[in-house]
Amino acid sequence: MYLDPSFMVFLGIPALILLAAIIFIANQYKRCPSNKIIVVYGKTGGNSTAKCVHGGGTFIIPLIQDYGILSLEPLATDIDLKGALSKGNIRVAVPSTFTFAISTNEKIMINAAERLLGLSKNDIIAQASDIILGQLRLAIATLTIEEINQDREKFLEQININVNTELNKIGLEIINVNIKDITDESGYIDAIGKKMAAEAINKAKVEVAQQEKLGAVGEAEANKEKEVQVAEQSAQTEIGRTNAEKEQRIQTANLEAQAVEGENIAKANIADYNATLAVKEANALKLGEVAKANAQRDVLIAQKEQVEAKLKRDELARQEVEKLKIQVEADAEAERQRRIALGEADAIKAKYFAEAEGIRAVLEAKAQGYEELVKISNNKPEIATSFLMIEKIENIVAHQVEAIKNIKFDKITVWDGGAGSEKGSTTANFMRDLIKSLPAMHDLAGQAGVELPQILGKVAANEDVVSDPVKTKEDK
Repeated sequence: MYLDPSFMVFLGIPALILLAAIIFIANQYKRCPSNKIIVVYGKTGGNSTAKCVHGGGTFIIPLIQDYGILSLEPLATDIDLKGALSKGNIRVAVPSTFTFAISTNEKIMINAAERLLGLSKNDIIAQASDIILGQLRLAIATLTIEEINQDREKFLEQININVNTELNKIGLEIINVNIKDITDESGYIDAIGKKMAAEAINKAKVEVAQQEKLGAVGEAEANKEKEVQVAEQSAQTEIGRTNAEKEQRIQTANLEAQAVEGENIAKANIADYNATLAVKEANALKLGEVAKANAQRDVLIAQKEQVEAKLKRDELARQEVEKLKIQVEADAEAERQRRIALGEADAIKAKYFAEAEGIRAVLEAKAQGYEELVKISNNKPEIATSFLMIEKIENIVAHQVEAIKNIKFDKITVWDGGAGSEKGSTTANFMRDLIKSLPAMHDLAGQAGVELPQILGKVAANEDVVSDPVKTKEDK
């Protein structure tokens, strides 16, 4: 049967698509080795920020999810702890090696996924080392030096409790703790070791002495029994029996003396050890008290420095406030003085403007009055000038009188030769002309409604007759 090639191509396209889909789905299924953890993040469902898979596999939804790998490989860090303060205020050095790894506990794995994913091995070791160092100090602070040195099981248990609790928070757990050595700065642990060694030696010596004593007593008893048997068999010889008893007593006394000597030696050794131990304990107590005193001194110095720093900070703050206050007051005073100066300047300006306006008003009023006076004088300025002179005559005369009132005159001589006028003297002519002009002046003043001074007289009913209060020398 013949198949069209185009038909074969048509049948092959869906197969290729299906094959590609199968390959894509297969690639999205991730299998997890036993020594790793797959962390799926993105949209994982529920309130969890990630999903951890240890063993088996999981499907990664494209575009919605992604994944990362956490290794379960054990990590180790050396903790060179020095100067840690124990419960008895004795500083110890505890160099140790901690082996840890990411936990496979489901809750702790989530912590590792949230805090360690993407970090390098060195970064994880650095974080763990910081936590271990702090918690190891805390564990040492809860135990005495004897518990740390002798009860290692309790010490390790306390370390596991403190360190593991904090490591679990970042997803790690302890696998092994190896304490290399425990030493202290004061030599207390060394003294404890020597004490235990001395106790063991003294105990062995006492046991040896006791065994020797028991052997000597047993030997004495055996000899005694032997001698008794010999004595019983040689009862016939008194001297032999007496000698045997004497030897027996001597031998027994020697054995007892040796036993007493051994006990005395053991007691002396014990007393010597006790004295040495007391000296070491006194030295350790002294070192502890000195360390405690130094610590208290450091605390007092730190508190003093803190108080001094606070006082300096408060003083600087107070000085800054005072400086700002002075500056504000100075600015306020300057502003006040400026405003006062502006006010005074404005007042002076207003005063001068007012005076100028007053002078202007007076001048305008005078000008208007002069204009009216000229009009009243029938536009004859010389008559208006006479009116103005008349107004000033009284003041002029008053000033002249004031100037000469205190001068005593014996006589007054008037020199007037009549020069410059055919009609007579200048004074006479002036008075005559003035009297002639009075009627016209009174007439103009009457028209203007002005009353002339009494010194100028008044016009009688007969206009030709004018009272003249002024008399010339010739009239007299």
